Amino acid sequence: MNAALKEPTTLQTWIIAMRPRTLPLALSCIAMGGFLAAAHGHFSAPITFLCAFTTLLLQILSNLANDYGDSIHGADSAERAGPMRAVQSGHISQRAMRYAIMATALLAVASGLILIWLALGVERLLLALAFGLLGGAAIWASITYTAGHHPYGYVGLGDLSVLIFFGWLGVLGTYFLQTQRLPLLVWLPATSCGLFAVAVLNINNVRDIESDRNAGKRSIPVRIGRAKAARYHWALLGAGLLCAILYVWLTYHSPWQFLFVLTLPLLVRSGQAVQSTPSPELDPALKRMALTSLLFVLLFGIGQLL
Repeated sequence: MNAALKEPTTLQTWIIAMRPRTLPLALSCIAMGGFLAAAHGHFSAPITFLCAFTTLLLQILSNLANDYGDSIHGADSAERAGPMRAVQSGHISQRAMRYAIMATALLAVASGLILIWLALGVERLLLALAFGLLGGAAIWASITYTAGHHPYGYVGLGDLSVLIFFGWLGVLGTYFLQTQRLPLLVWLPATSCGLFAVAVLNINNVRDIESDRNAGKRSIPVRIGRAKAARYHWALLGAGLLCAILYVWLTYHSPWQFLFVLTLPLLVRSGQAVQSTPSPELDPALKRMALTSLLFVLLFGIGQLL
């Protein structure tokens, strides 16, 4: 048999199910929060590391639950434009995936509790409880996006969830756990980060628009149509860039703060891809947008430090 046609090994199948290419996007919000904390003189490497580790676990949890949920609800099928999923293809059983979801959720809980204890200790019990509840909400959101009896991703609420967890909660939580404060202006770069994460999800949903429509998954592109989804994508990119520019304008002290503007050609390329590329061929654009989001955060953060 040709090597290119060989079945993946068990380990390779699990790695594929975890969707490693989505992990840089998950780290973007943590990097943004860490950079902002460092720019304000309150960086903590252990706390940032635990934030990143917990977020990676939550992203993997979401990916596994998405693989499982889309399989049982019919969104993953032979007609789907994206990569084949592990449960739908039969490489991983539904039972094994359920066990993996539970194990990953427990690891995320353990990592989150260590993070809260390290950052807040027992002296700030109420804050610790509040962050515990937020962590529980993140785990619930990761699992119920496409799994469960009433997955919210199937009624078009995935975009809002991504904005909250990949923008506001990820950035502001990482920042607050290190600084113990939350200036109003920090919401602007947090919103930028969240909007670019929503743009990644939008490309995914535009790519899968036909299979999602057939499966009854009412994502934003399914609801508003292909043409308006492209305009929606431009709006996400423009609003994300505008929030970052507004933050720099209000906190200006060096031209280096505009370093993130170097990602503008990549953002324009992303908008053009969604506007003109046939939906089934959008997978490369999805990868580029995820990496563009991470590059934006890195340049924004370096500019703040410089």
